[in-house]
Amino acid sequence: MQPTATVLVYSDDANTREQVRLATGRRPAPDAPLVEFVECATPQAVLRELDRGGIDVCVLDGEAVPMGGMGLCRQIKDEIYNCPPVLLLMGRPQDAWLATWSRADAAVPLPVDPVEFASALASLLRGRKLVGA
Repeated sequence: MQPTATVLVYSDDANTREQVRLATGRRPAPDAPLVEFVECATPQAVLRELDRGGIDVCVLDGEAVPMGGMGLCRQIKDEIYNCPPVLLLMGRPQDAWLATWSRADAAVPLPVDPVEFASALASLLRGRKLVGA
């Protein structure tokens, strides 16, 4: 059985969530696991899914409304026991310091560059113990 990773994608913008899915494909790299997505459009849905468990990596949109991914990242890093790694989508390269403040494990700019995004996601997934591994 091939390992499978569950990636939570938070954005109020369906196009951003689609960019993430398309950039990832079935797997972000040949040595990375297959990926299943859980999509969330609200911060409350993210918290509900994380409480449920089984999330391997979170991808959070820093430009989401009403709560940006940076603030949500900081909150879940404080509140979720064994919080999964977070890949932050930033609207501006100048916001890199905010990604550090939020305690994101990695950050890439928007719009999603498929090669850069897939590389960052694969790197975070490689460190996780996954189903079927």
